[in-house]
Amino acid sequence: MNLIDGWFEKSARGVARRVSRRSAMARLGQFLVGAALVPVLPIDRSARAQTAADPGDPTQCDYWRYCGFDGFLCTCCGGSVSQCPPGTSVSNVTWIGTCLNPADNKNYIISYNDCCGQGSCGLCLCNTNQGETPVYRPQLNNDIVWCFGATNMSYHCTIGAVLGTA
Repeated sequence: MNLIDGWFEKSARGVARRVSRRSAMARLGQFLVGAALVPVLPIDRSARAQTAADPGDPTQCDYWRYCGFDGFLCTCCGGSVSQCPPGTSVSNVTWIGTCLNPADNKNYIISYNDCCGQGSCGLCLCNTNQGETPVYRPQLNNDIVWCFGATNMSYHCTIGAVLGTA
């Protein structure tokens, strides 16, 4: 026990020789001010807000994100609203739409990406043509298979990922 007491005493005396009370109080004040500012630091909370306000069933064609959709829903084929099923890869090119979220009455930019690499899923076919344009504006046309540049051009299904608010 004397060994530990001696070590603490020696350490405390060494700190007392090197550090004045004024500098210790200044550092303590800086730490307390810094700790008080931590809650106001900018933190991206959009993912939590987005999932809280995401109404509807993503396996149904009337789901709000599918306003410009044409294809098989990846949510019915082993994927999710924003991720391709295993064994497929997301296309490098996409078409976009702007859909109204009924939960917050805001318009969101939706990226519709085809998932490529396997044969057609064949489940949950949806064809919503809101905002579709003729082929002369291909980025807004949903009738094209968008598997360009993929190693395998076989279309499997389509996802609808939120890019941000419109």
